[in-house]
Parts: sequence; structure tokens; C-alpha cells
Amino acid sequence: MSTVHHPRHYTSHPSGVECIQITRHMGFNLGNAVKYIWRADLKHDGAKAIEDLEKAVWYLRDEIARKTTLANREMIRAAHTREILRGGAA
Repeated sequence: MSTVHHPRHYTSHPSGVECIQITRHMGFNLGNAVKYIWRADLKHDGAKAIEDLEKAVWYLRDEIARKTTLANREMIRAAHTREILRGGAA
């Protein structure tokens, strides 16, 4: 098995599933968070596992911030549209 295309830390999960089989169907931030959680569970070095979990948290926080920004923009757009429909200023 190729260490470039199928590294052990992604292929040694007890389920037999390779991490990329799951994460390729996710967005960037969520896929990376899952990847780091996946890797952390397979590491025997506690410090390295904690580092991977911290990376996962970083990607989750970034995704929350991204989705919050998008939701806020959508709320502003919807409020603006309602105002226009009521005959208010554009």
C-alpha cells in the first residue's frame, strides 16, 4: 500500500474504511475536522493526539464563523427585500 496515496494513519481505522472515503463528500472545514479527529483516535502519542484534536476544533470554529457570516448576510438580504416589498427605500 502506498504511503503517499494511502497513509497508515488514514487506513488503519478498525472499521476498515479509509478517511477520504468519508471526507471527500464534505466541505473543506468539516472534512478537515473529521480527518483530524480520525487521526487522533489512531495515535498512541497523547501530545500528538491532542494536537490533532486542537486542529479539528480550529476547523470547526472556522466553519461556525463562516456559517454565521453567511446566515447574517442572508438575514440582512431578507430584511432588505421585505423593506423593498413594503415600498421602503432601496
